[in-house]
Amino acid sequence: MKNIFLLLAAFACSNGVLAQTDSLQLEEVVVTGTRNATDVRHLPMTVTVIDRQQLTEQHQTNLLPTAMQQVPGLFVTSRSMMGYGVSTGAAGGINLRGITGGAGQLMVLIDGHPQYNGIYGHPISDSYQTLMAERVEVLRGPASVLYGSNAMGGVLNIVTRSMHEDGVKTSIDLGAGSYGTIQAEASNQVRSGKFSSTVSAQYGRTDNHRPRMGFEQYGGYLKLGYDFTPHWKAYIDGNVTHFNASYPGVVSSPLYDADQWITRGVVSAALENHYGKTSGALSVYTNFGRHKIDDGTADPQKPTQRYFRSKDALTGISWYQSARLFEGNRLTVGMDYQHIYGHAYYTSKQTGEVLDTPNKQSGRSYRNEIAGYVDFRQDLFRWLTIDAGMRLDHHSITGTEWVPQAGLVVRPFSTGEIKAMMSKGFRNPTMRELYLYPPSNEELEPERIWNYELSWRHRLGGLKYGANLFYIKGDNMIQTIERKNVNTGEIENYGVELEAQYRINSHWQLSTNHALLHMEHPIVAAPKYKGFLGVDFRCWQKLTLNAGLQYVNGLYTAVGEKEKTENFCLLNLAASYALTRHIGLWVRGENLLGQSYEFNLGYPMPHATFMGGVTFNF
Repeated sequence: MKNIFLLLAAFACSNGVLAQTDSLQLEEVVVTGTRNATDVRHLPMTVTVIDRQQLTEQHQTNLLPTAMQQVPGLFVTSRSMMGYGVSTGAAGGINLRGITGGAGQLMVLIDGHPQYNGIYGHPISDSYQTLMAERVEVLRGPASVLYGSNAMGGVLNIVTRSMHEDGVKTSIDLGAGSYGTIQAEASNQVRSGKFSSTVSAQYGRTDNHRPRMGFEQYGGYLKLGYDFTPHWKAYIDGNVTHFNASYPGVVSSPLYDADQWITRGVVSAALENHYGKTSGALSVYTNFGRHKIDDGTADPQKPTQRYFRSKDALTGISWYQSARLFEGNRLTVGMDYQHIYGHAYYTSKQTGEVLDTPNKQSGRSYRNEIAGYVDFRQDLFRWLTIDAGMRLDHHSITGTEWVPQAGLVVRPFSTGEIKAMMSKGFRNPTMRELYLYPPSNEELEPERIWNYELSWRHRLGGLKYGANLFYIKGDNMIQTIERKNVNTGEIENYGVELEAQYRINSHWQLSTNHALLHMEHPIVAAPKYKGFLGVDFRCWQKLTLNAGLQYVNGLYTAVGEKEKTENFCLLNLAASYALTRHIGLWVRGENLLGQSYEFNLGYPMPHATFMGGVTFNF
């Protein structure tokens, strides 16, 4: 800790001598902490923005590896070179400040719409493809006032791509590398007057570094938009991805025929209005999935006799309107309705007939949620902003939940802000916890946490840096005790997050972030410390180099009596070179130090891997 603070202080002091003082670098405008586009300097919550350039310059088909590098406190588990998967042996667990998406406590959004498995309540990490993202906004801490259940630990909001200027853009990216890995992505964007479109397609496959660990995925994204007037516009979009994944089991106990066939999709439509003093939107959406899983066998001579299958859908309607009632004011009101459906069952491999399912609702269940919320923000002076919000959320099974938040921002001078935030988060029990399998319990109540946060942000010419202190206290966590799900668990986490970005000149940029986490009740896939140091070099529009060094200490891969942690340091490099205006070459290397490590217990990660490819832009 002492070394980190000394490093940050020296960094700031040196920049005070070197930096130009003639201009102020503006912060990002975000939509996640508040439904309308807002300068992040006026929001009491902490939001990290990852733009499309950052998402694409390392040629990652999935956006989560880049998000893990750029966001302090965010950790995503992996098990191989490509592919996360679901169910036993899966990776792609998203963890933020010791709050896990695997338990449904962290929400992924696409344009503000919830995305998760309707039965199990967790994100499906292979669905979050770079091809659809204009940028990613990660809000650390509860966001339940605006987004309800499952946003208790924070949200990762994928803002989808749009074409803003007239013309046609087409890009193709092809790559191949270690372990028979190939990836391909193509997109076309058009804007003609009031009409715009984005069409993207993606394919990837790999053998990965262990036998019986193959992965194949293909998907596409479509967005159509129309501007009726300068104040009213509409869009419809859809994203579908399908993947086939195989699992070899842990090294000490291999599995055979453990295969998965997963399809996930989302369709949405929205009507938006934008005026000088007010803006809002009405949208409808559905997020759906189809899963077919063979759990595999330890004896290849004794294959399993059935498939696990599930269907789920989350269909919702969202409305909000934000208005500036008077100078320095912003009032946002909104309503959400969700219908969440799930059907879990088994089928015989030989006959295809439906078999018994250990489910109290005969394999089928649904729930409804309806909520209203209000958020009030006021600039009292040029140096002070206050914010308060409240959500009233009604769940058809667990009842009504009040969700408050409050915060303030103090700007002692134009280039710095002190932020304080107090917010409640909650999560309603999932269908699995309520109805599926013997531990299920229909009497479960929502999980609840309180988050307290104090942060500082400052800009000095080419330097931007910040520090966060947070404390999380929660109870009613759902745990399985004596083969029954009960509300008995607790959360008590606290820590510090540091981040800095320094633009040396037009060619060189340094970035770093660090997160220290203490958990009174440790969980799997949460490190005690995660640090990242990145160096970016850009030579006009010809050459781009990205180097990233990530150090992880005390990553829990097992807890309890057999507690186990991992420490490792990963060096990744990526380079791109424009041969011509339309053709470029790229190469990427990961774990170049050849570290031996695991994210998931029993699933060793590969040593150094390489990818290379070509891009075409028209």
